[in-house]
Amino acid sequence: DFLCISLVNGFTQLRFNLGDRTIILQTLQKVHANGNTWHSLNAGRVGNEGYLDLDGINVTQKASPGMNALDTHTDFFVGGVSSLNLVNPMATENEPTGFTGCIREIVINNRELNLTVTDPKGGANVGDCDGTDCGYAVCKNNGTCQVENSGFSCSCQREWTGTTCEQSIYCSQNTCGFHALCIPQPSSFSYTCACTLGWTGKYCNNKIKFYIAKFVGNSYIKYTDPFYEKRDLQYSRLSLNFTTNQTEGLIAWMGKSEDEDNDFLAIGLANGTLKVVINLGERISVPLMHSKYFTCSDGRWHFVTVVQNQTCIKVYLDEELILFEDIDPQRKYTALNYGGICYFGGFEIGRKVNIVTTGLFQKEFSGKIKDVVLFQDSKKIQLMKAEGYNIHDGNSGN
Repeated sequence: DFLCISLVNGFTQLRFNLGDRTIILQTLQKVHANGNTWHSLNAGRVGNEGYLDLDGINVTQKASPGMNALDTHTDFFVGGVSSLNLVNPMATENEPTGFTGCIREIVINNRELNLTVTDPKGGANVGDCDGTDCGYAVCKNNGTCQVENSGFSCSCQREWTGTTCEQSIYCSQNTCGFHALCIPQPSSFSYTCACTLGWTGKYCNNKIKFYIAKFVGNSYIKYTDPFYEKRDLQYSRLSLNFTTNQTEGLIAWMGKSEDEDNDFLAIGLANGTLKVVINLGERISVPLMHSKYFTCSDGRWHFVTVVQNQTCIKVYLDEELILFEDIDPQRKYTALNYGGICYFGGFEIGRKVNIVTTGLFQKEFSGKIKDVVLFQDSKKIQLMKAEGYNIHDGNSGN
């Protein structure tokens, strides 16, 4: 399998092969080869349907039935490869040659690659393209950069300030405490303070301890499993107690959630009903819904356990087995490679649940969570020792 973007006779070409045939897309217009015009290129695939967009002009090839997963467990190369014989003969139209020119702002599956001297794994014969103190994207939030004798200066858009336009004007005079993040609220020309774990109050100055975590809709906890390397990932288990009066919300997400290829196990609510979704590597996530007319949004405590035995999934609610399904009798993927990361209640500030979960869950969790146990561990997770924001003490009434 491969996915390759190249220049062919002045046109941009995308070629990929998912195991059955090579699909080729080519842009309608040529690239300006004058050395001073920047082009914006968007390329990729959804299943086996490819798309290629050069400066806003899109070419899409409709998919016919076939393979839909790209199985490439290799490094990602930009501008050339360490050895040309690594390139599949079908990946380029002519003999493969290295790229000459400038490349910036590479984003793969919504993650930007840092094109610095130290961040890549390796490389050769690459120089600085801009050559000035402005470089690329020195000024944040659409600020414009001017080269000056002393270095550079940024002209900021109306709502931003700071040397590199990194600070919202609404947060420039904030009084949030040391254990807080200032979150701008442009609609009300003000800000709110997001408190790190263990702190609460309007300005996050009040220290708290908790054993029951209370989530208020813009909260999350991110827990890193210290025993991940020793886990048998073919037999996963997650159990916890929760209470809520909301009908929608993401309760727990085992998985890195960095891109769409990551494995995950998710528990949440949809229409007041328990919803469990598991992806072991196929990217086809089959939601398991509790079909009885039973609401979990009644403000009472409920105990949920999800057990994954290879591709067999069991879900217990209040100690009753409510779901039992084999999600892939072919046993193609049997391990939950969740990266040792567990999210509770939502994701990092600025990452919306409905976007990260591609609509599987609609919003962040509002309610309380306690007694979280991973696998067959004898001890509960200490949520206090994780990272997160806007978590309140569920024991008290606040």
